[in-house]
Amino acid sequence: MKKNVYICAALFAVTLVACENKPSFEVTGTVAGAEDKMLYFEQTGLEGVVGLDSVKLDAGGDFSFKGERPVSPEFYRLRIDNNIINFSVDSTETVAVKADLSGFATDYQIEGSENNVKIKELALLQADLQKKVDNLGRSGLPAGIAQDSLMRMVNAYKNTVKRNYIFSGPNKAYAYFALFQTLNGYMIFDPLTSKDDVKCFAAVATSLNNMYPHADRSRNLYNMVIKGMKNTRTPQVQEGLEVPADKVEVTSIIDVPLRDVNGKLHHLTDLKGKVVLLDFTAYAAPTSGVRNLALRDLYKKYASQGLEIYQVSFDADEHFWKTAADNLPWICVRDPQGPYSSFVSIYGLNELPGTFLVNRNNELSVRLGENADLEAEIRKLL
Repeated sequence: MKKNVYICAALFAVTLVACENKPSFEVTGTVAGAEDKMLYFEQTGLEGVVGLDSVKLDAGGDFSFKGERPVSPEFYRLRIDNNIINFSVDSTETVAVKADLSGFATDYQIEGSENNVKIKELALLQADLQKKVDNLGRSGLPAGIAQDSLMRMVNAYKNTVKRNYIFSGPNKAYAYFALFQTLNGYMIFDPLTSKDDVKCFAAVATSLNNMYPHADRSRNLYNMVIKGMKNTRTPQVQEGLEVPADKVEVTSIIDVPLRDVNGKLHHLTDLKGKVVLLDFTAYAAPTSGVRNLALRDLYKKYASQGLEIYQVSFDADEHFWKTAADNLPWICVRDPQGPYSSFVSIYGLNELPGTFLVNRNNELSVRLGENADLEAEIRKLL
């Protein structure tokens, strides 16, 4: 009996040593001014954020975490409350972080790899963009002017990130990190609606697949590229395209019969007597959130005077669309054909958003460009 006990104890000791000797990485550092605060060590995976470890900081603020070496680059974060430091690990390196609680997410120092220095740069750039967008939303500018300014900000940001982080090092973890940055909860780079953004995803996917062909992130990114290429493929335009007979109405406007989030069928032609803002959009676009805030202000101001918004979504993800549209006060419908919708050709949509105004006689009155004064045009028809 004693012999069996000794054997079991020996096997347990061997197993414990084997686990402790697995290749691992380490995250160490100090957070000043954070006594009694909980510091969380988390992994950012494809399925979401997973907690790995935590520690209650003492007056010195020192901490140390260990993790098993990943087989391909993985992303982790340190978190205090809602303040986050993102970083990546691809080997057995030691990541050293020095921060102060008051500037935990922005004013930290990080050592360990070029990737983590670049990830910090990207985080600061994104935080600056978010601040500018928030200020724009509070500026009180007319919706058309605000939309134009927003697009300029986002495009300038994307061009900088493309040049300095994605195409300059597509095989780097920071390039992958750049692809999934968000603005107001929406992806800044959207491979489902933008051909240019698909190219960014494809560059990183190709490099990552060559280096780590069996990694989950490689397969996931590759699938996103394939789906994006399909969604953004330019439909073949046939000469002499005719409007389908069942979409022509005597009201001189082409009807848009689609269903809302509750499955109710709506008709654009049923809104005769109102001034209608016909808006073709995709809620997954990074500018959609701010744009809808501007539309909400207009709707609140003029709905009592006869304004209605008929917003048509081309989002590929139905669940995402339903979640985004659920609390909007106007008519929100979706075409499940997405970019292959017949309305793309019928209304001559080259890009989203595409916006039109329909007068009270149910006649198409004006197509609005991105620089148009939307509020002024609405007032003309009310």
